[in-house]
Amino acid sequence: MDSKLTIEAQRFKKIREELRHTQQSFAELLDIGATTADIERGKTKITGKIVMELMLQFNINPLWIYGKSFEKHIDTSKGDVSPKIITLDASGNDSILLVNQKAAAGYPNNIHDMGWYQTLPAFNIPLPEFRNASYRGFQVEGDSMLPSIKPNEWVLGRAVPSINEATDSKIYIVVLRDSVLVKKLQKVPNNPQAIRLISLNDEYLPIDVKVRDVQELWQVNSKLSFGVDEPSESNLLRQLQQSMDELKGQISSLK
Repeated sequence: MDSKLTIEAQRFKKIREELRHTQQSFAELLDIGATTADIERGKTKITGKIVMELMLQFNINPLWIYGKSFEKHIDTSKGDVSPKIITLDASGNDSILLVNQKAAAGYPNNIHDMGWYQTLPAFNIPLPEFRNASYRGFQVEGDSMLPSIKPNEWVLGRAVPSINEATDSKIYIVVLRDSVLVKKLQKVPNNPQAIRLISLNDEYLPIDVKVRDVQELWQVNSKLSFGVDEPSESNLLRQLQQSMDELKGQISSLK
């Protein structure tokens, strides 16, 4: 029977049993009414509120609940930066939330609020590059990542469960306690409690932040651009071709 249940339902039950709670006592602990038994039978889906409570009360890793991480528990002292809320579509698949510049300003303060996430647009990309992980899209503000990423472009990032799994010189969406930044990440030598955030635009100086101030981390793997500028070389070639055509016309008229 359990093999037919979703992995989140199986792991929810596993957590309850390991904590030696009855279905009723666990429901009271999580303040979720009488839905515990329905979750374990697969009749009711786990809500963001439940995921948040499991994380806050027992340090349960949200990615582990959905089978996307081998790490069952999170530990902020070790730089755990897993998503605080996992969003699913009507079919139970991960959906990609889009966080525009205005929403990003409030993202750090609403990071545990499932209702707030539901106000954001979401979509799915049925490509292999977007399987077996959680992704989120953020709109870039400012020109600090020029020339690779332009202002107002969108970047899509894959969830990173721990700072320890971050790779030097890769670009990340870094959710701090008061802001959301898109930067190249670098470990600070001899200081595991800090990371360095580097802009691609040389006009901006690197920023050192404490690991404990990083709430979430998403590794950028693609971007969305709306409106493609034609290369300057193409404009030049067109101008040269037009000049040649005009010159040919003038020569023909003299014959």
